[in-house]
Amino acid sequence: MLERAEIIRKEYLRHDKKFPHVWCPGCGNGIVMGALLRAIHSIGLSKDEVVLASGIGCSGRLPTYVDFNTIHTTHGRALTFATGIKLAKPELSVLTVMGDGDATAIGGNHFIHAARRNIDLTAIIINNATYGMTGGQYSPATPYGAKSTTSVYGHVEHAFNIAELAVAAGASFVARSTVYHASHLEQMIKKAIEKRGFSVMEIISNCHVQHGRRNKLGGAVEMINGFKERAVTIGKAEKMNPEELEGKITIGVLTDVEKPISTDEYRRIAAEAKEKADNITKAKEKNGIKRYEE
Repeated sequence: MLERAEIIRKEYLRHDKKFPHVWCPGCGNGIVMGALLRAIHSIGLSKDEVVLASGIGCSGRLPTYVDFNTIHTTHGRALTFATGIKLAKPELSVLTVMGDGDATAIGGNHFIHAARRNIDLTAIIINNATYGMTGGQYSPATPYGAKSTTSVYGHVEHAFNIAELAVAAGASFVARSTVYHASHLEQMIKKAIEKRGFSVMEIISNCHVQHGRRNKLGGAVEMINGFKERAVTIGKAEKMNPEELEGKITIGVLTDVEKPISTDEYRRIAAEAKEKADNITKAKEKNGIKRYEE
C-alpha cells in the first residue's frame, strides 16, 4: 500500500515535467506547497475539482508544479481571474496563492473588495515581507526599520497586518500560521478551503536570500526557527498585554463567521430576474401581445 506522501506526489504533482523547481534552497514556498497538497488530499478533492490561480512573484510559480486546473495570471490580479472562474463554474474549489506584495500592493484593491463581497474563494497569502523575485524591494508587509533594496537606510513606513486587514474588510474566515508549524499550517489551510465564503490564509514565511540577508536574520534554518520562538496561539495572545505581544506572531483562526456569499447571491438574483421576465412574457402572450424579438 502506497504511503500518503507517495500518493500525493503521484496524484497532485507534475513530477515528470516541471521539476527541479526555481525556489531558493530553504524557501518556505515548498513547505506551503506540501501543506496545501496534504490539505486537499485530506479533504478528498480530486485534482479536477480544484482550480489554483496565482499572480506574479516567487509564490506565483506554485501552480506550475501542481497537477490541478491552474492559471498563472498577471501581477496582483489572481483574485479577479479566480472570481470569474468561480462565477462560471461555482461547483469548483477555487484557490489563489499570492505573495504579500502581489496581494496587498498592486492587488490590494482586489483583495479588500473580494473580502467585502465575501466571494466563495480561498486566498492563500505567503508573507515573506519582501518582493523576493524582483530584487528584494520593500512590500506593504516589510517591517518598520527593515532594510531592502528600496530602503537601504531602513524602512520608514509601517506594515500591513494582513490577517487583521482581511477581518476588517469582511472576510468570513481568516487564519494565520507559519512555515515552521507545518502540521498546523495544513489544518488551517484545510479549514480555509472547507469554509464557504471568502477565506484568507496568511502564512508567515522566510526569504533568507533577500530580506534575511539584508537584515542579518540568518539563513533559512535560523529564520524558520525564529517563527517558532515568536509564535503564540490566538488563545494565549488574548491573555497577553500589548507589550508582551510586541514582535510576536499570533497563529490560529482569527475569525470564522457565516455571511451571505456574493456568488450565491448573484445566481439567486439572476434566477429571480429570469423568472420575472418569463412571467411577463407569458402574460403578454396570453393577452395576445407577441414577444418582441430583434
